[in-house]
Amino acid sequence: MKAEYIKSAYYFKDCPALNFPEIAFIGKSNVGKSSLINTLVERKTLVKTSKTPGKTKTINFFMVEDYLIFVDLPGYGYASISKKERKNFDRMIETYLEQRKQLACIFLLLDIRREPDKNDIQIYNWVVSRGIKHILVFTKTDKLSRNLVNNRINAILPTFNLKHENIILFSSKTKKGVEKTWEIISEIANI
Repeated sequence: MKAEYIKSAYYFKDCPALNFPEIAFIGKSNVGKSSLINTLVERKTLVKTSKTPGKTKTINFFMVEDYLIFVDLPGYGYASISKKERKNFDRMIETYLEQRKQLACIFLLLDIRREPDKNDIQIYNWVVSRGIKHILVFTKTDKLSRNLVNNRINAILPTFNLKHENIILFSSKTKKGVEKTWEIISEIANI
């Protein structure tokens, strides 16, 4: 699959002036955003991955197949950064989500093994309150048995007032959820 890095933006004004639908990926630090993007485009290193939380500090844009842009947003949560830097990240992400006309959908990633915390719930509620199209993606499903995955989903979904059909179960390792994710992206982006 054709995919290439376009640009990184620290400020909203630095976002590329391209008129393609954008799919943004957001979630806690180390939830698997970079791995998910790499898996979707069938590349190992298009997006740099790291075991260290908070490595993504800019909004990163990737052109996919000359008609779609994937946007890797900085992770939120436990990254070891200063309060000032955290405020700048929050402002940058909020401005992008509110003002980017090309934004077609946000994929909010959650680690299936972890309880959603106040940041996850706050981001979700913020996105819903603004009427931004969104999909909830549970990552790292290969780390649990099918039974445990189902138990975790049944425990978490009421937090977001969602049903099973409104989510994606994803694993970069086993490629679970890749086909469903592409079906949703194709429908959203009219491709």
